[in-house]
Amino acid sequence: MQISYHSDTDSLYIDLSEQASAESREISAGVVLDYDGKGNLVGIDIDNASQKVDLRKLTLCGLPGKVETVAA
Repeated sequence: MQISYHSDTDSLYIDLSEQASAESREISAGVVLDYDGKGNLVGIDIDNASQKVDLRKLTLCGLPGKVETVAA
């Protein structure tokens, strides 16, 4: 899983899988869910993210794997 914020477009993308998106559905204004060819959720795109999400803090709890931080 990877979370990416793009300040130039104020969009936040949560990549849940390495599978390619085959279908997208907007579930509310500026929030789009991406699905693979089998109907599995593979990503979440949030437009105008700074107005919808508190981008100042990210808390990860109970993740079993390795956490990596990549500088912007």
